[in-house]
Parts: sequence; structure tokens; C-alpha cells
Amino acid sequence: MTSAAVQRTWENGSGSALVQTSATFTNYELAGNPFRTNTSPPFSVGVNCPNTANTCQNTEGEPAIRADKSGNFYGSSENVFCVIGGQCGGTFAWKSTDAGQHFTTLPLPDSVSNGTGPVGFSPAGGDTDLAVAPRKNSSGFYNVYVASLATTPPLANIYVSTSKNGGASWFLNPTGAAIPIDDREWIAADGASKVCVSYHAYATTNNLFVNCSYDGGTTFTQLANAFDINHPWHALYNNQIGNLALDPSNHLIYQVFSSIASAAEVTCLSCSTHVVWIAVSINGGMSFIDYPVYVNPDTTVSYGHQFVNVSVDQAGNVYVIYTDDHNMFYSFSRSFGQTWSGPFQINKTPSATAIFPWSSAGTAGALDVVWYGTDFYSAAHPDNYPNSAAWKVYFSQNLAALTPNSPWTQVAASGVIHYGGVCESGVTCTGNRDLLDDFGIATSPTTGLATIIYTNDQFLNSTLEPATRRNSGSYVCNPSVSNSVDCSHTDIAVQTGGSTVNQKPHHFEVVAQDFEELDVSNDGGHSPHGEIDITNTGTAAIDKFDVRLGGLPWTLAWSSTVPLQPGQSIKATSSTVPLGLVLTVGNIYPVTITATLANGTTETQTTNVIYSLGAGLGL
Repeated sequence: MTSAAVQRTWENGSGSALVQTSATFTNYELAGNPFRTNTSPPFSVGVNCPNTANTCQNTEGEPAIRADKSGNFYGSSENVFCVIGGQCGGTFAWKSTDAGQHFTTLPLPDSVSNGTGPVGFSPAGGDTDLAVAPRKNSSGFYNVYVASLATTPPLANIYVSTSKNGGASWFLNPTGAAIPIDDREWIAADGASKVCVSYHAYATTNNLFVNCSYDGGTTFTQLANAFDINHPWHALYNNQIGNLALDPSNHLIYQVFSSIASAAEVTCLSCSTHVVWIAVSINGGMSFIDYPVYVNPDTTVSYGHQFVNVSVDQAGNVYVIYTDDHNMFYSFSRSFGQTWSGPFQINKTPSATAIFPWSSAGTAGALDVVWYGTDFYSAAHPDNYPNSAAWKVYFSQNLAALTPNSPWTQVAASGVIHYGGVCESGVTCTGNRDLLDDFGIATSPTTGLATIIYTNDQFLNSTLEPATRRNSGSYVCNPSVSNSVDCSHTDIAVQTGGSTVNQKPHHFEVVAQDFEELDVSNDGGHSPHGEIDITNTGTAAIDKFDVRLGGLPWTLAWSSTVPLQPGQSIKATSSTVPLGLVLTVGNIYPVTITATLANGTTETQTTNVIYSLGAGLGL
């Protein structure tokens, strides 16, 4: 796919000019054919795509994607033909080591075929999600986690598979949820070995729980309800879950969802999920506080469509993306989810309808968003759209997303992936559900370029997207079943040009900061810990840093002496706070950093930190 390069230049909200150009993409299909059981290994494990051998065939849909700090991409997706002759490879996974240009099929994450069951059998595979640890483990790898719903028996629990060696092998925990009977799980990681899953617990009237593990998914010992004590009415089947995100800098946990506005609306028969909410934990997931992101005064509007999405940029700013079933909006928070600006519409012509949002944030104010869009618009639900509605993957970027009403560049990142209706009711769908419920985007921390993973139900049978065949050679997907689940497969759109979300227009970047209370005894004492990581992103050496916390001079211990050369990083820590600063857990404090360059000029940046409680993971 190609697009015209439209260049825009504007302020990013901090006084520096950013240049934004429209993205370009190339597309190809992944391997992972569950009908190929006569190969060694079966199911296309080890196949590298794209290739010219016609082996990049799969039957997966509803995929997820993440990137580790080294720039490797990991993807997962669920098999839409889960049970084949008594065998089932429920969740497939892939890895790219070349910035998304190629992906190799990994061993199946939740398969128990290694001597404990039929070849390829998997008791899980629904609603897969994926997370990558932000810090390396003791073996030098970033832990990779894949979560899937149980399928045998259905929804019994959440399966979490962990790879500690870059996807070469997996450890399976079939009890990732402390409370059984679960639906639509999400997963996010922190530190080297902390991982949390969130899910709807139908056994407890649709509460939304967050379970955390501190040993790489081996055990999940920490449980909290994302609905706080002031909002118990969320649980009365009045909510729709969104994804889970962890900020690796300050260890805050964000869980988004849509619901009603108040307890008074519980009995309102016409009230829909017209409020976007976010549950925020400042103590590592031990408890949550719920904040409204946006309250639509029209109570009949629903944001309970797959799915409200949250992402966090490198400066700790939070973004929530949501759709009313036709248009897509975002809100942003500079206050760690406590207050919000928005909504601001993202989609524009030719995407008259926009559903299934996902986002990926980069440096401060830089945001990539994807969705499934069509130029058709009707007041009707997309489930009832006619066959003339042609759906594509849309990509939009905003490098000044912290500026209200700032412009977005928008391109189609794929060709037509589906025609007609798209059902958004999950397993209760009665219409077309070929695209299932969501897809994803990740951006490389090293290049800033985006890679999109998505579902396509079209028969193409090209070199880059060959039609899936069985062991016998007969087609699973053929022209007569195009635009049906028989042709559903997982594709990649990799960004080949245009601006990226990791532009660094400053002389230095605060790449991480943490400010937390380590004394969790509630005895009134304080044991503060502060930490700031800074990288010289300019072209001149930096001779000195001066830091103020809450407007007062802050004494910090630096990991090395200045001058800090271009490309180098430095860390500052402190166990004290400026004299006169009143500490309160949950309060937000401005941090002002002034860098003095070798030529005598200075640059000042101001960010916010929140005084969190006892996550204790450090940076």
C-alpha cells in the first residue's frame, strides 16, 4: 500500500517543531496452518514470512502485537478452526527480529503437545492477548506472555503462557485467574517478571478483576477489583471491558471500560454504556480508583464496542480511544488518569465509519491509532451494513496529541479486508463475525515505525497472501468462500515510510521517572524514593542538570559524572525530598529539569510525577 506524503509542521506542546508525514505500508500473510499436521514440526512452526514457497498460510483471527525494547515484535492470534479432527492448536504466535519485515511462526504458546496430549491439542485459544516485559530477565531475554481463554471447558479459566527465551519455548499456567468463569482477558507486564491479567468474572456478576504475578506468570497471587468502593454498580452487568496497560516508569496500572454514569442509571432501561471510565492503581494493582474519562450526556450512546483502548507515552501521559459504533475519538490525561481533555474525533473521510480501535504511544504527545474503517455510513449498526461496505485497515498518527484539536494524518494501511456487516457482539453475534473482535498495532522502540497485525477474510491467493490448503492440497479458502470465516487469516502491515512516534526534538529526553512511597505500614512515616532516567538526544554535550520537585530544589545522586555526551544516558536517584515539600500519596508534583549545554545555552522541560505507593520495582 502507498500513500501521498503530506508534510505538516507544528508545535508539540513543549515549544519544539515536529514534522509529520503520511505513512506507507506493505502487507503480507503469516504462517500458522493448523491443517498442515504432516510437517515436522507441524502447524507451520519455524516458517518465515513473507516467502516465495507458498507456505505463509494461516487460519487465525483477532490478533495482538507488542514490541520489546530491542525492537523485536511478537504477535499472537487465535485459530478460527480450533478443533480439527480432534486436534486443536488454539493460539498461534510469531516473532520478528527485523523490524516487522519478516515474522517466524513460534511453537504454539498454549499447546500441551509435548508428551502430555495429542499432537497440537490445546485446551485454550480464545480472546488471545500478548505482553512483553520492559526489563530483561536473568538470562538476558524479555519475558513474553500470551493469555488465552479456556476452551475446554469453555471460559473455565485463563491460560497464561510465558516464554523466558524469546519465544523458543513456553511454560503454561492454566490458572491465570483467581476467580473462574472468565471472559475477555487482557494482559500487561512490568519489570522483569511482573505480569497482570484483567478479565470479566461472570461468576461474580460481571466484576472486572486484575490478577498479578510477580514470578513471571508461575503464580498469580495478587487480586483486586477494578471497580472501587464508590462505584459498585459498575458490576451489575452494566459495563464493557477494555484493555489493560502498565506504565513501566511509575508502575501505575490502567484498566479502561465503559459503563453507565451513576447508580441512578442502574434501573434506566434506555441508558447504555455512555460513559468511558478508567480504573487507576497507584499501588501496583492492590487497589483501584475509578475516574470518568468522558460522560456523553446522551444516555443512549454506547461506547461498549470492541474495545475501549488505553495506551501510555514515554512521559506518562495517558490516552484513551473509543468509538460510538460510527466515529472514533480520543481523550488524553496529563494527570495520570485523574482528569481528562476531550473527546476529539480521529477518523475522517474516507473512513466514514470507524470501529475496533487500538493505539500505540511513543514520545510525549506522539500517538499512532488503527481501526477498521469503511467509506459507507448509516445510522444502523455496522452489523446491518450492506455488502457494498468495503472495510480496510486505517492508520492515523498525531505527533501533537496533547494539543486539543491537533491534526491527524490518515491512510489506508491495507486493501479491502471484508465486505458487508461487521458484528460487534462477540459470541452473541447473529451476523457476520469474520473479523472477530479486535486487532492491534505496536511501534518499534528502536525505529519508531509501526507494525499492524489484523484479520482479513478475502481470497487473494497471491505470493504475499496465498490461500490456505489442507494436508491433501485441497483449499480451505477458495473464491466461493471469500468474505467468510473459511478465508479468515492474520496479516501484517509494516510501515515502510512516513514520520514516526519516536521523534526526539529536544536536547534531552526524560525516558523514565518514578516517585514512590516505600513505607507501606501506614504509620505516618515516609520513606520516599525518586528516580529519573535521562538520555542526551541532541548533538551537543550536556554539562549540568538542575532539578526542582514541586518548585523546590531537589538533591539527587547521579549515576555518572557529566558532561553527558550525545546518545548517552544518566540516572538520578534520591531518598529525600526538598525541605518544605508536603508528601501525600496520590498527589501530583511538577518536576522541572534544566540542562546546561557545553556552549552555555540551557533547555528546560517540565513533567509531572505522581507519588505512588510501594510498587518497589524501580526503573
